[in-house]
Amino acid sequence: MAGQTVVVTGASAGIGAAAARQLAALGAQLVLVGRNVERTKAIAAETGALPVIADFARLADVRRAAGEIADACPRLDVLLNNAGGLFPGPTTTEDGNELTFQVNHLAPFLLTALLAPQLAEAPRARVVVTSSVTNAFARLDLADLHFTRRRYQSFAAYSASKLANILFARELARRSDPARLTATAVHPGVVVTSFGRDSWFVRTFYSWPLLAIGARLPPGGARPLVAATTRPDPEAVNGAYLHRYTSLRRGLVSGRATDDALARELWEYSATRVGLPG
Repeated sequence: MAGQTVVVTGASAGIGAAAARQLAALGAQLVLVGRNVERTKAIAAETGALPVIADFARLADVRRAAGEIADACPRLDVLLNNAGGLFPGPTTTEDGNELTFQVNHLAPFLLTALLAPQLAEAPRARVVVTSSVTNAFARLDLADLHFTRRRYQSFAAYSASKLANILFARELARRSDPARLTATAVHPGVVVTSFGRDSWFVRTFYSWPLLAIGARLPPGGARPLVAATTRPDPEAVNGAYLHRYTSLRRGLVSGRATDDALARELWEYSATRVGLPG
């Protein structure tokens, strides 16, 4: 990765911080985007990276962060859209979106669009999106993504956003020249982090059981993400969903993950929602 510039979002802790350390060890020049000022700056100092502070719950922060990155980096080789979360209750952002869907999908969608000129300057750019096996349980209702008609459930919001990650990577791949830019969604595996620490559902049915069965720690969870950014044949997984290292089209993946019509509809919906032309 020497000579390559990589943006990692959600880099202040967990698998984002672990991925930053692994990429730095491979010689990458890093830009680390995080919400927590102290932790993001600490990881940046450790890895020789440029810290950019942004809260994806505010799309204005995403736009400002994209501007800072564009000013500092005329060329980007990899955008690792890793930031995400699962939140305990129904929350509407100042942008009018359900919080989980905005943080996990709309914010990285907007960031990728705003950094498209910098990605276009790289001879072989990549966009990698952190998804989750929970996409298999998703109901992605484009008519009610913000739970204005349905009863809010945090897991339902999260799983829908993770399916959206897969569809975003698939549609970005379809819209791009694979010789110049590829896009891949990756489930990093079952990893014990501070993810979802404010959600009783995650604490009860996810975190403690994982600790009991010896799930992976962040460095192990980061390895599939780093592998996707460094593999010599990115076109082989262009538009794909990787369950760690293996491309999946059925099994532990939603049957709608390969729905091209849904991917196009989601793209147009997302572009309108964040104020971009389709």
